[in-house]
Amino acid sequence: MAPSITAGIIAANAEHDIAECLESVSWADERLVILDTRSADATGEIAQRLGARVVPHVFEDFARQRNFGLSIAEGEWVFYIDTDERCTPALAEEIREATRRGEYEGWWVPRRNIILGREVRHGGWYPDYQLRLLRRGRAQYDLSRPVHEVVLLQGAAGYLAQPLLHYNYRTMAQFRAKQRQYVAYEAQIRYQRGIRPKPWTYFLQPWREFWRRYITLQGYRDGLHGLRLCALVAYYYGFAVTVRLGRLWRGCPG
Repeated sequence: MAPSITAGIIAANAEHDIAECLESVSWADERLVILDTRSADATGEIAQRLGARVVPHVFEDFARQRNFGLSIAEGEWVFYIDTDERCTPALAEEIREATRRGEYEGWWVPRRNIILGREVRHGGWYPDYQLRLLRRGRAQYDLSRPVHEVVLLQGAAGYLAQPLLHYNYRTMAQFRAKQRQYVAYEAQIRYQRGIRPKPWTYFLQPWREFWRRYITLQGYRDGLHGLRLCALVAYYYGFAVTVRLGRLWRGCPG
C-alpha cells in the first residue's frame, strides 16, 4: 500500500485563500489545518466545510506551530503548504511517487514566486527550494529559528522537479506589512546571538544584500520589477534589520 500523506496548513485570517489552497491538496489522505487561535475571520469555518480537520492552536512562532502539526498529523508523511501556495496535479503525482519509493526522509520542493502579480525568476526567487515533504517521526523544526524555519532531518533529503505555485505579496501594502514582521523576528534572532551592529553595517549590509540579489543572483534579468524587489529586500533585510537591532541593544525596541 502507498504511504498515507497529510497536507498540513498553518493558517490565520486566510479566508480569501484557504479554499483554493485546500482544493489543490484534495488528493491528500488527510488535510490538516493548524489554526492560529488569534484568527478572527472565517478561515476555520471554510476549512471545515471543505472537509479539512481544523485544530486551533496558540501561536508562539512558526517553528513550534509546524512541530505541533507534525505531532498530530495522521499521515506517515506530512506535506506542508502555505495558504498562499497551490499544489499542481503534476506535483501531487510526484509527491505520491516519491513517498512510495521511500529512499529519502524528506524532499525539497521548488517554488515559483508570483510577486505583485508577476512571476519572478531571478534574484533568489527561483527555484527557491523548500523542505516541505517530511517523513513523520524523522523531522523536527529547529526552535532557534522561529521564522524562515529550518528542518532538522534524521537522514537525507531528495529534490522534486515539479514546483509549488506561490502567490505571495499581492499588494505593496501586504509586502511592507510582512517585511516589517520578518524584520522584527530577524533582529531578535541576531540580538539573542549577541550580534552588535557596527556603524558601517548600516550602509554595507543593505549594499551587500542588493549586490547579492541584483548582481550575483541576476535579479536584473527581471527588469524594473526585479530592480524594485531587490532594492526593497536590501532595505528591509539590510538597513531596517540593522536599525532595529541597534535599538534592541540601546534598550528601545519600538
